[in-house]
Amino acid sequence: MDHWFQRELQLIEEKGLTRKLRSFSNGNESEIIMNGKKYLLFSSNNYLGLATDFRLRMKASEGISKYGTGTGGSRLTTGNFVIHEQLESEIADFKKTEAAIVFSSGYLANIGVISSVMKAGDIIFSDAWNHASIIDGCRLSHAKTIVYEHADMVDLEQKLRQSRGDGKMLIVTDGVFSMDGDIAPLPEIVALAKKYNAYIMIDDAHVTGVLGSDGRGTADYFGLKDEIDFTVGTLSKAIGAEGGFVATSSIAKNYLLNNARSFIFQTGLSPSAIEAAREGISIIQNEPERRDQLLNNAKYLRLKLEESDFVVTEGETPIISLLIGDAHEAMQFSEKLLDEGVFIPAIRPPTVPKGSSRLRITVMATHTMEQLDTVINKIKKIGKEMGIV
Repeated sequence: MDHWFQRELQLIEEKGLTRKLRSFSNGNESEIIMNGKKYLLFSSNNYLGLATDFRLRMKASEGISKYGTGTGGSRLTTGNFVIHEQLESEIADFKKTEAAIVFSSGYLANIGVISSVMKAGDIIFSDAWNHASIIDGCRLSHAKTIVYEHADMVDLEQKLRQSRGDGKMLIVTDGVFSMDGDIAPLPEIVALAKKYNAYIMIDDAHVTGVLGSDGRGTADYFGLKDEIDFTVGTLSKAIGAEGGFVATSSIAKNYLLNNARSFIFQTGLSPSAIEAAREGISIIQNEPERRDQLLNNAKYLRLKLEESDFVVTEGETPIISLLIGDAHEAMQFSEKLLDEGVFIPAIRPPTVPKGSSRLRITVMATHTMEQLDTVINKIKKIGKEMGIV
């Protein structure tokens, strides 16, 4: 058996796709420590810096002091605490929906909704660049899955028109796509869903806390908050905690509670994560200057890279992909940055399509102008050395 594993690992290495873990000695701050050395961190989803905020740490400690470190079971047995329901009420209020239901991760939330709502005989229309958790949810559902070209509304309508049947139809999309940082064309999706009588599910993992009034997400950003059937999100990115949620109608929440296997059989989210998330949501709504700083940092970094002739993805979100192409070259660029004291991992297939390997740069509100200029200069230096610019 070891021989088989070794052969498979060798094939992965030959393609430049070997992965390994890197260990931080501190949290996801703008500067991290690995193996005793300091690095500038430009790859974290801790967009607002809340994962290391002292207020979330304090609330997490209070949750442990009152409830302990774990919940002791699924929420339908012994793992449902008062604070779970308080968090759900606060998420629903934040997202302006009737109700919300909390899962132990965003991944579980995505597969839970799709696999329980969509059945054999139903049809799912999924954007080609959707997150892996959406793809896995589609596979688990046993519904027919039709993939439409990324953000291509002409292709989506053509496939909707050609695929009408007796079952339910669901259009599912990321709100902001995790590798390119572009925003889904939600107004057009809503119009098509109405025309063809389809449900809409949107994954706001990279949008919650970032876009929309008070960071409420994609639907709010476009003024469409009453048009979405299921809004999935995570508590682990801008909110700074851990877990996932679905914001929806009261009746749909009750359906998920009774049918979503990844909710029924999950252990309830820990008290520390719940209390940290509640504090994070409160801060997001009360400190809009954090979001302003985040978007200003992203705009500045993207502009400076474009001025230096790098090929970067367009947009206004804190996800900036610097396109390299070849997986080996992307890895080389990332390693050279590491030597310069900057941590930006290379993203390679199968996470992105072959030939589109890149450095996925993410900006945080806590990055200083000095740190932004430092990473820009180091990227420019290596880009010239490698002949990329």
